[in-house]
Amino acid sequence: MMQALSKRQRVSSGISDKTDVSYLSNSKTSLSNLEDDEKPRKLEKLSFDDKDTGDVMLQLAAKHADELHFSSEQGELEIEVHLHSVILSQCRYFAALFSDRWQEKGLSDEANDDHSHFALKMCVPSIQALGTYMCTLQLLYTKDFSEVIVEVQTALSILPVAVELLFEECITACVRFLEAVPWSKEEEAEIKQLVCLLQLQESEKLLARLSPVKNSAVEDMLNELVYAATHSHQNAASVKAFVAKILSTFPSRDTVRLVLNRAFVNSLKTVKDSVEEYTSPNVRGRYDEIEAMQRQNLHTAVVSGRHLLWLVERMIELRVAETAVQAWSEQRAFTANLQGACSDDMWRNNVPGLPAVLLRCTCRLLNAMVAGSILTSQNVRKRLARDWLPVLVTSRENVSYSGLGASCNKQLHKELEVGFLQLIMTLPITDAQELLQQCLSFATRSIEDCPHLVSAFNTWFQRAGQGNLGRPGKSNEKEACPKICNV
Repeated sequence: MMQALSKRQRVSSGISDKTDVSYLSNSKTSLSNLEDDEKPRKLEKLSFDDKDTGDVMLQLAAKHADELHFSSEQGELEIEVHLHSVILSQCRYFAALFSDRWQEKGLSDEANDDHSHFALKMCVPSIQALGTYMCTLQLLYTKDFSEVIVEVQTALSILPVAVELLFEECITACVRFLEAVPWSKEEEAEIKQLVCLLQLQESEKLLARLSPVKNSAVEDMLNELVYAATHSHQNAASVKAFVAKILSTFPSRDTVRLVLNRAFVNSLKTVKDSVEEYTSPNVRGRYDEIEAMQRQNLHTAVVSGRHLLWLVERMIELRVAETAVQAWSEQRAFTANLQGACSDDMWRNNVPGLPAVLLRCTCRLLNAMVAGSILTSQNVRKRLARDWLPVLVTSRENVSYSGLGASCNKQLHKELEVGFLQLIMTLPITDAQELLQQCLSFATRSIEDCPHLVSAFNTWFQRAGQGNLGRPGKSNEKEACPKICNV
């Protein structure tokens, strides 16, 4: 055989080095030089691997073949198939190979004879790939893509061969099938590798499934999921559980923090605006109309408060509640409105659960702070205690401990008392002195019933009586400190 093309010529023109081109003289008539009007009639009569009419002998060689089948000289498993240049020219790869330009550069003048015959050799990556190459070549004849490409794995095996041969019709069929069916994780990984082999137009629909158009797509989806969890009316508990699972397993904590912070701020604003509209209505009209609007504001506040509680619990669970604590400590005007509303008869009659919802948010944040899950500055701790402690005191004074929900209210208030006292004891002595005096309403007739209050005052007196410990030039002499009782 005579080598037709140099390596440099093949690479520069897109012809793979895996193909060797040789010329053989033969009495068979070449179909590659048929006139265009003769081709349709002739193509109908051509069949795959037809020795009588084929003008191209293609040899597929697989490396590392079994020793019972490979050629001892080359160490390859070889399959010979007789094809037609007019059929192969549907692939731009072969069309370039058979072009007059290549014949002029790489073949002798004898190759232009009407009785010419091409002998091609292609190296196949593995023995398993031989079947795929044969199947792809058969599709040049049958065009029966819908009958052959019926599984994802079939399309994934044929597509690289079609890309190598530049068989555009087959590439389109494979991409169309892959775009329309589901993928397993393993199949998706293979598709990601194959996409880089395709042209942009060919891979556009696959890329639409593999990569978002907008960079914010992930964040947008999480925003919508959180919104659905907090605003879903049907199957709400299941939706909340599902979204909580998604958030807990999401790899980027920064993204989760951003999404939950945004939802927290929006829900808190809705609660604050609703309470403010109730306490300071800026409307005119009949009394019954104003009263109806105030009831609607209270209802909105309750619903948004429940959303807020769910968000706070998720933020604490995922340890991304720093912003929530900061915002909660900056609600002086809001807590003042709450105190006024808690004393209102309409408030107590229509939405008795609203103070409890907001105090539960406070309780969750307090517990996380004193447990060390959320680390905050002294100023944040002081402001939170200063602003929310009066809300607890007012709530205790206006909520009955008898009747429906009494035990829950009592338990919540007791937990808040303990949390506030623990938080206060993390502050400097001067700040703790001021705030502890606001906790006197926690006292009961029997000291044994309020051990948390007794313990907090005992600790404060003990610290205050230590003198100027560790301060240069100051006396370390202790003052006598009272002790309320042993608890």
